[in-house]
Amino acid sequence: MEGKLSHYDPSGKVSMVDVGPKTETERTATARAYVVLNRAVVEALPTNKKGDPLEVARIAGIMAAKKTSELIPLCHPLPLTRVNVELSLDENGVEILATASTVARTGVEMEAMTAACVAALTVYDMTKALDKSIEIREVHLLEKTGGKSGTFRREEGR
Repeated sequence: MEGKLSHYDPSGKVSMVDVGPKTETERTATARAYVVLNRAVVEALPTNKKGDPLEVARIAGIMAAKKTSELIPLCHPLPLTRVNVELSLDENGVEILATASTVARTGVEMEAMTAACVAALTVYDMTKALDKSIEIREVHLLEKTGGKSGTFRREEGR
């Protein structure tokens, strides 16, 4: 690990990072979340009386990415150029991949992570009547591009 935490001023007080001197670049980030569902919930998804939980979760994730700076205190508001939330159902639950893009002075990792988390919470909300033991797991950044630090890709198994 190198570097230091960036959200503190020289005296140790919390502060918003000054991105003014930074150059605007194209930036993207993709985050993942996984919602563990029991077989009965997976089988019930197509007939959910509240609507299609995966479609509702997709829209919730997109909306959440756009509101990230209102939810995370020191995040800068960003002009998002794209937000994509994909949900894939398998026999054990739902995989969520959220990608955010911008042309800005700071990255979109938090927007992608927020989209993945809120989409996962929405799956929970839409299915909790069937099972209260649903779990949200494996929320993490998969990849980010752009900016001074360049590209990051998560190593498999980490």
